[in-house]
Amino acid sequence: MSMMGKKPARGSCIISEDVVTGIATAATLEIPGVAGMATARVTELRDLMTAPVGKTVVFRNEGDDTVIDVYVSLYADTKIPEVATAIQKNIKNTVQSMTGSPVTKVNVHVMDIKPVPEAPAEDVAETEE
Repeated sequence: MSMMGKKPARGSCIISEDVVTGIATAATLEIPGVAGMATARVTELRDLMTAPVGKTVVFRNEGDDTVIDVYVSLYADTKIPEVATAIQKNIKNTVQSMTGSPVTKVNVHVMDIKPVPEAPAEDVAETEE
């Protein structure tokens, strides 16, 4: 498990990957058009050993870069580029504000499209004559 950390003047603050994952998940689910989180899938045999199979958010440090990959399901009536951009901005802003660590890149992987849920039928009140 990788950690995100800063060393203040006295001691240190280490934030676990699980916390960053939780923040990114919550930020994703706030966006209209997101049906839910999805899991990463292996698409090629060469990825079998390194792919984050079963994860919905993958956080990693690549040198000075902090990269977050998020796997989502969207509703069928959404405009994918608009929703993906909103997810990227919300994750970046939320993670940076809560952890104090810069996020360099957020990759959104749309793994599934779900049907739009039907609105529940409203109860019709009986009127008196």
